[in-house]
Amino acid sequence: MAVATFSQIDEYGFERPTTFDYKTYEDFMSKYLRILARRSKRWEELKESEKTRRTNILKRFVRKGIPITRRPIVWMSISGGQQAREQSNYTYLQLKERISNASINETIEIDLPRTFPDNIYFTKENILPRQLFNILSTFAHQNNDVGYCQGLNYIAGLLILATKSEEYSFWLLKVLVENILPKYYIKSMSGLLTDLAVLDELVEINEPILHRHIKAIGMPWAVTTTKWFICIYSEVLPIETVLRIWDCIFYEGSKIIFRVALTLIKMHKAEILECKDLADIVTCFKSMAHNPKVIDCHYFMSRIFKLPGRLSNKQLEELRNKHALAK
Repeated sequence: MAVATFSQIDEYGFERPTTFDYKTYEDFMSKYLRILARRSKRWEELKESEKTRRTNILKRFVRKGIPITRRPIVWMSISGGQQAREQSNYTYLQLKERISNASINETIEIDLPRTFPDNIYFTKENILPRQLFNILSTFAHQNNDVGYCQGLNYIAGLLILATKSEEYSFWLLKVLVENILPKYYIKSMSGLLTDLAVLDELVEINEPILHRHIKAIGMPWAVTTTKWFICIYSEVLPIETVLRIWDCIFYEGSKIIFRVALTLIKMHKAEILECKDLADIVTCFKSMAHNPKVIDCHYFMSRIFKLPGRLSNKQLEELRNKHALAK
């Protein structure tokens, strides 16, 4: 029987670590490639108007995964990025010409080499670092409340890899920061702090025993989950899983971040309950990315809409208002 071989570099240019589980990945890909082919065919069968217009049909298709070749256009449409682009008083090129703040530019330049150092496309010999700088600096110059915040480099970097478009990446970053994840990246990070408090309450509601165990250990949610929220799971979960998560975030908004968080926690309930101290629990959270059920993005995405139960935008806003007022 032939054995599949995989490159040490994945499809998006990331170097696989020496500890990479090729057997688990092969088992996943043998099934997922057939799923991708089937989903691509279903997208081809959609009417052109159905591929970008927000309907229950499109929502179902997005949840099952957007084909790689369609992601740029579909993301722009379902996120509001295309609308922001069309309604802007300035084009991306005009905004890019306004880059002038030396302090902002210097801060971004320092972060560029730290962005995906294990990705062959982000070496200084390639064009992506310069495109990443353009996106981040242009965004920082047109949004004074946020400017530049660490974490945005990973989001913008992954946007470039997925869309292969500097301009699309800018508008998608703008929509994420200003509309989908409000106040995550301002200096006070008030939106992030509120959402960490919301996650704490959601875990208490969904998994009270687990919540008591975590509280007894004394683990602040900020220690283990800040990167989940700030980087929207990039640099945390496998790339295919992250892109599937982003498909849904662009359509359904930030409640998807909580669905993913609750699913990860619920799936690893037994392991978390075995943790004895803070070091154990931090290690446990870091290891979640290596779970075969998380690597299998199609399975994992089906779970995020079942395991956490009902979570509406209305409920989420009520919780946010509650914890924002409590500060």
